[in-house]
Amino acid sequence: MGASGDMLAAALLELLPDQLARDNFLKKINNLGLKGVCISAEPSVKCGIKGTHVSVTIDGKEEMSVDTDIMGHHHDHAHHHDHDATGDHHHSNKETHPHLHTGLKEIEAILSGVPVSDNVKKHALAVYNLLAEAESLVHGLPVSEVHFHEVGNLDAVTDIIAVCLLMEKLSPKRVFVSPIHVGNGFVRCSHGILPVPAPATAHILKDIPAFGGNIRGELCTPTGAALLKYFADDFIPMPQMRVQQTGYGMGKKDFEAANCVRVFLGESFMSESSQSENSQGESSKHEGGPNNKVVELCCNLDDMTAESVGFACQTLMDAGALDVFTTAVGMKKERPGILFTCICDAEKADIFAALMLKHTTTFGVRKSILSRYILERETKTTETPFGKVRIKTGKGFGIIKSKLEYDDVAALAKEHKLSINEMERKIWGYLCNQ
Repeated sequence: MGASGDMLAAALLELLPDQLARDNFLKKINNLGLKGVCISAEPSVKCGIKGTHVSVTIDGKEEMSVDTDIMGHHHDHAHHHDHDATGDHHHSNKETHPHLHTGLKEIEAILSGVPVSDNVKKHALAVYNLLAEAESLVHGLPVSEVHFHEVGNLDAVTDIIAVCLLMEKLSPKRVFVSPIHVGNGFVRCSHGILPVPAPATAHILKDIPAFGGNIRGELCTPTGAALLKYFADDFIPMPQMRVQQTGYGMGKKDFEAANCVRVFLGESFMSESSQSENSQGESSKHEGGPNNKVVELCCNLDDMTAESVGFACQTLMDAGALDVFTTAVGMKKERPGILFTCICDAEKADIFAALMLKHTTTFGVRKSILSRYILERETKTTETPFGKVRIKTGKGFGIIKSKLEYDDVAALAKEHKLSINEMERKIWGYLCNQ
């Protein structure tokens, strides 16, 4: 049933170990110093399923919203509620508290003064940047001139901070999200009656699997879409996992289907299997999986020496890049040049972009977020009659493959005065007979 900020907060809240932990978390949010803000949670039942509904009030008032049709007729879905179908905040013709049209600078100022970790502030601001980029494209304005309406209010700020705090507290290694149900029809916003999904939501969900379904109403809000896009490693059906906890975050409106977001917390079978160690030697693991997210950083260069390019490549590899490579390209003014590319973990993109700006002559670095299919990798050190050698093994998708670590084979080949190919054959011959 889509997602909104308050529904995601409610579902994640249910993953905390007990009621005391949940009460303490809500108390922490209410003590952040956000003026007039009060967040609360209460039990909620949808289609016989018990979950949690989170609501945020400002000076005791909660913003109201209604879905509508193209003629402006309102749809209350059995009751008049204080939020849209999922719970996020939209303007209606019956506003209950004043709205400040807040810009990104004001959001930054609010977040900078909140007593939370730097990581939470970074995550919350990144979510707002996604919203700002979407609003910028929808309205044809520079990001600096974008003024948030619904998502700029303190209730939405509170939802986003709550989700970021809960994600920090739960610290999942990977996050997968199923294809997103956006609903259909129309919703009344500050700009008027808009189609579902709202234009900002539609832009945020670009390249993300989504569907409309038969339910009339806005099921995925801009805030919900931005939170899912920011935290998700991939958008796939539920993977194989051992579920440890389940959380249900409820919206306010009632439909034939249960109006909730469901979150599973658990361990993947792939991660569990990678924990076994081979008795022949020490091992180190790198978790893999389908559609692992990475970032590609690149720039064009036509004014660096080969030595300087080599130094930059090695510097990035030493800093932990997944891969660094160059490609010959033809550039403007008919100049031959190189495309300098760095592949890195998504959370380290800023670090490697800064290194590229420092160690190359470029004035700008392009960034692309990529999905990749990788095998779960494991490296083991094995004793052979020729010396120690590391073996890299990849598993997954019904595939198992192994290869010898080049540096080890090269060192042993030099020691035994053999070619690389001869050394590899002897090592594999010994291992196959064990």
